[in-house]
Amino acid sequence: MLKMVMDGKLFQVHLQDPKHILDIGTGSGIWPIEMSALFPNAEIIGTDLSPVQPTEVPPNVHFLIDDATEEEWLWNKDYFDFIHTGHMMGALPSFKHVLRQAFKHLKPGAYMECHEPDPKPKCDDGTMPPENTDGGYSAYAMHDWVDLNVRSSRNSDPPRQFRIAHRIAQWMKEIGFVDVEQQLFKIPTNTWPEDEKLRTIGAWSESNWLDALSGWSYKPFLALGWSKPEIEVFLVDVRKSIQDRSVHAYMEFYVVTGRKPLPSEGEPAS
Repeated sequence: MLKMVMDGKLFQVHLQDPKHILDIGTGSGIWPIEMSALFPNAEIIGTDLSPVQPTEVPPNVHFLIDDATEEEWLWNKDYFDFIHTGHMMGALPSFKHVLRQAFKHLKPGAYMECHEPDPKPKCDDGTMPPENTDGGYSAYAMHDWVDLNVRSSRNSDPPRQFRIAHRIAQWMKEIGFVDVEQQLFKIPTNTWPEDEKLRTIGAWSESNWLDALSGWSYKPFLALGWSKPEIEVFLVDVRKSIQDRSVHAYMEFYVVTGRKPLPSEGEPAS
């Protein structure tokens, strides 16, 4: 789905004969595997805390169980030609710390690219009911689902950041990245758009949400003290909001890129 969002691209920056590529939070490992077809001579490493990647992969792809929040990475500084992250919301105590570590391990002149959705629902035409700010539930339950995840992430030990997409560009600039650019893509919640491409993306989005919603919800809501029956009752309303085609809702998908400056450009202390 996200390749369709980005017009079939795996990344946005210009890469010229990269030798070492890192994918942080690789998940299923599909991104490194597809990158290997574009750069068969590059070493492509995918890291994650969970060993869910396939065992049969192209010879230039390697998967490692690794924690990107550690102070010491496995590689030397100034090693990578390109570092990619995707879908890190709620996974880390400090995404800015990971950006800082990535900055150290990029070669001067090399790029980092972050792909991150912001799950907070947006709407441009007034068809989405407003969020309830008085402490009660909203008529559009997706508002509350996101807010409850934010609350649960803050209360976890250690606290984790659930909504990070809109902050990445500023963090990159503060760390010392240059040529920082941010692109926003719309991902419709369901098939409400008239545009054929957006309608197809919306169909994928709706299917993903409905398939994964329970799995995404149980751990954070149980941590808030909810019972399983309470969670399921609430998720009925969330599913209704996801499937409501009268509400023209979407989430924003952020693609943020930044370059580590060359020595001649100067490098601020981080």
